Amino acid sequence: MADQAVQSAGVEASTAGQNAQFDALDARLVTLLAEQPRIGVLECARRLGVARGTAQARLDRLQTRGVITGFGPDLDPGALGFVVSAFVTLEIAQGAGRDGVVAHLSQIPQVLQVHTVTGQGDLLCRIVARSNADLQRVIDRVVAHPDIRRTATVIALATPIPYRVIPLVQEAVRASHPAV
Repeated sequence: MADQAVQSAGVEASTAGQNAQFDALDARLVTLLAEQPRIGVLECARRLGVARGTAQARLDRLQTRGVITGFGPDLDPGALGFVVSAFVTLEIAQGAGRDGVVAHLSQIPQVLQVHTVTGQGDLLCRIVARSNADLQRVIDRVVAHPDIRRTATVIALATPIPYRVIPLVQEAVRASHPAV
């Protein structure tokens, strides 16, 4: 999915507390890079109708602020043979730090993402596997950490809306510039 090329696109990097500028040109640049991640800065400038220096400065600023986090290829785990996707909620033992659990999870290649969450659990993991039996093996490996007390697993059957951020980019521009 091209949108993954700008995974954290938004008005502000998550650690900053100030209102940063994100305008229509930024949105057009991010959208162009999401749609064609292999395009060069000179071609971006040409298509956006701005000077190469302007395009480069905008790109550098968006990277520095953490809006653009990478330019790597977008991969489909299913095409790599990992056809089962699941979301696993983990409850961590009272008083246990989550750093040890996160370090453990980072060693498991099938764990694609981990989020700290509110609600029933402490962590939400996105996991892939080759089959349901392989998913059980991966979950067994996940729960091998002594601070994990309970899990709940939900298997994804389909992905009607894949990961995307371009609509969010467009909303960020509308919110900061209502006339756009």
